[in-house]
Amino acid sequence: MTNSQNVVSPQNVQDEWFRPKQKEEGKAEAVVRPSLSYWKDAWRRLRKNKLAMAGLVFLIILAFLAICGPIFSPYSVDGTDLPNQNKAPSATHWFGTDELGRDVFTRTWYGARISLFVGVMAALIDFFIGIIYGGVSGYKGGRTDAVMMRIIEVLYGLPHLLVVILLMVVMGPSLTTIIVALTVTGWVGMARIVRGQVLQIKNYEFVTASKSFGAKTSRIIRKNLLPNTMGPIIVQMTLTVPSAIFAEAFLSFLGLGIQAPFASWGVMANDALPVILSGHWWRLFFPAFFISLTMFAFNVLGDGLQDALDPKLRR
Repeated sequence: MTNSQNVVSPQNVQDEWFRPKQKEEGKAEAVVRPSLSYWKDAWRRLRKNKLAMAGLVFLIILAFLAICGPIFSPYSVDGTDLPNQNKAPSATHWFGTDELGRDVFTRTWYGARISLFVGVMAALIDFFIGIIYGGVSGYKGGRTDAVMMRIIEVLYGLPHLLVVILLMVVMGPSLTTIIVALTVTGWVGMARIVRGQVLQIKNYEFVTASKSFGAKTSRIIRKNLLPNTMGPIIVQMTLTVPSAIFAEAFLSFLGLGIQAPFASWGVMANDALPVILSGHWWRLFFPAFFISLTMFAFNVLGDGLQDALDPKLRR
């Protein structure tokens, strides 16, 4: 009797002959498959960082509520209602009311507008000043770099908070003054990072080739150097925003920032501090909670971007 398992059919022979060929074709497809670009690979690795993605989602929701939150609320930011002062959170006032009966929910999201605007504007101004100053300093080198770095060292040695407070006192408290005060010396850190990156890559072959073709300094910095330093720059910007938000809240808490009747998280915390022992916990809780959560979200996002944009971690 013949065992059916030992019988070799023509179909089996054909399958065995094609199987190695299919494996080789699969390897060839894997070789010729287009690789991910730097930014697509960075986004892929960032999505794997759950904590950083949670921070990004929170910041998107926060930006949406900062824009649309006051629109959804039937109460105005400075509308007073003395009979309903210091009311606890309820279905009518979700975050309660303050000593003048103003809705804390509306004022919280209006304060988010102020805080995010100050943080983003400070980061953008630091970005533009820092990349220009640091890029020129690192690319020129020599005596130019030495002089420019001595200026940075002088500015870096000044107490940042003291300079900000002095400018706020001299110029008067306002939103514009806050942004100017935060960026007077805030761009120094960005400039030092850009200079360090430019010093590393300015002698690479593609930069030397641009020089040999007679490209101008501004074009080399704009087309060759800056695109290759965007990773650390983006990370620095994500860390600059929470620092500016905290600085604005601190100045407003001291009475040097946004003035009444406008709202910011620092102003709300300052107004709530005298009555915190009276049991009106919600007045301090919500602004302090969102300041802390926003700074945490920006910091975990910055850490995630640092890991995602690091070329040494690419696989």
